[in-house]
Amino acid sequence: MKGLGEKIKKEREEWGYTQQEMANAIPMNQSNYSKIERDLQEPSIEQFKRICEILKLDANFLLEIEETRDFPQKDAELLKAIKSLIEKFK
Repeated sequence: MKGLGEKIKKEREEWGYTQQEMANAIPMNQSNYSKIERDLQEPSIEQFKRICEILKLDANFLLEIEETRDFPQKDAELLKAIKSLIEKFK
């Protein structure tokens, strides 16, 4: 079973975001964000909510309340592909 931080890190990497980009979007400093991914610090409720919004995740998925996502997987994959294409043409 993966920890909360490990799941967040995996999802962040799949979206292609850096820790700094995530920290800026939450907002918080990168050092504390890194601690969340390493399971050394729990996010506040507001930080957790922002992480879910940014990564298009259902809180239930991250907390293992149930193994579902509120965002259809194929839609998430399409958005990741679009983001990748946008980055190539910047």
